[in-house]
Amino acid sequence: MVDVGKDPGEAAIDAEQLAQRYRTLVEHSPDGVVVHERGSLVFANPAMVRLLGARGVGELLGRPVARFVDPSDVYGMQARIDCLTATGDASEPAEMTLIRLDGQRVDVETVSVLTVWHDRRAYQVVIHDLTPQRRAEAAQRRAELHFTTVVSQLEEGVVVIDRTGCIESINPAALRIFGHDGGDLVGTAIAALPLSLLDANAQPLSASRHPVARTLATGETIARYVFGVDRPDGQRRWLSGSSRLLNPGDPESPAVSSFNDITEFRASRRQLEYQATHDPLTGLANRSLVLSRLAGALGTSEELPVSTVLFIDLDGFKSINDTLGHAIGDTVLQIVAQRLQRSLRHDDVVGRIGGDEFLVLLSGRTLPMDLDTLVLRLRQAMAEPIIARGHRIHIDASVGVTPLRPGDPRTPEAVLHDADVAMYRAKPATHDGVRRPNNTHAS
Repeated sequence: MVDVGKDPGEAAIDAEQLAQRYRTLVEHSPDGVVVHERGSLVFANPAMVRLLGARGVGELLGRPVARFVDPSDVYGMQARIDCLTATGDASEPAEMTLIRLDGQRVDVETVSVLTVWHDRRAYQVVIHDLTPQRRAEAAQRRAELHFTTVVSQLEEGVVVIDRTGCIESINPAALRIFGHDGGDLVGTAIAALPLSLLDANAQPLSASRHPVARTLATGETIARYVFGVDRPDGQRRWLSGSSRLLNPGDPESPAVSSFNDITEFRASRRQLEYQATHDPLTGLANRSLVLSRLAGALGTSEELPVSTVLFIDLDGFKSINDTLGHAIGDTVLQIVAQRLQRSLRHDDVVGRIGGDEFLVLLSGRTLPMDLDTLVLRLRQAMAEPIIARGHRIHIDASVGVTPLRPGDPRTPEAVLHDADVAMYRAKPATHDGVRRPNNTHAS
């Protein structure tokens, strides 16, 4: 368009300046630009000279454009330019392969524009080299392949879960841990997995409460949580897991859940914990565990979970060890422990605190009448004859009673001392202060 206020000479100067700017732009463009007219190249910019591996533009001009196009792409190129009917019409971007002068192939993206070259119909083509993009794509494919290979060889289970809660990928270790041998589980919703989820306390865990669901909802990374799975084959496996977003900067990113099987470790740790808190001879709670439970009861400001403490001592037990031997004494202690457990409620705690001494923590409220009945029942249970390796042994027990009260200021050790004193007050006296057991050989 020519400005109304300018004479033809000024307009011609402006047009020439505009053309010069365009030529400068084309000359310095990083993309290749060519013009072909009647099938032959009539123009090529420096970027195109480099792209085709020519030493100069003279090696390109006048040569058929088809010489530089892969034969399989010639028909498509011709079809695209045949659709251009008016000057300025442009084709849709299309990918094709060029053939350089040295025979190498180059993937490019092209756009053709119908133009006029020295008053003749021609086609200007802008050519974008896809080589860097192809290299990046190849590198990404190699990285993905490497990642897939590494993940598939891990002993750690790895599951990628999409935004809908379905499995996007799962490695062989996860399949083994889940006990699934019927192919993979890709596409399966977590809620529909053929196994049951459990929390760290072995309570049912819904898929919506699993930590990976929180990661998907909030983007939060959660590490070192424990959960269990009950597999189709009946096995229960315990897992230590972590969950995080695969691409933290992407709000639509799937989540990655990774986990290790800690079943054997958990069992071993529980065994160690059990051994540390239980008497190895009787299986009862040991002194440490009983006092810990007592401390917990005294430390609560709510209704006391323990109402009464009983200190139980076996009368004359030392003479059993002295006359019949420690092996029989151990058998007596084991039988006494069993009788105590049978005589008490499930919520009561009974422990062996040393030698022939036992401590009982009675749970909940205990009325005085009920307490008298319980003490009598315990003493009667202890008084029943014990048969141990051919010996019929009679043994009695002394029981000291110490009630607890809300806000009890005593320490566990003080409560234990008071119960011990009460036990000695309840112990029957003989001429030497100790009742002797009646030990006879069973007939």
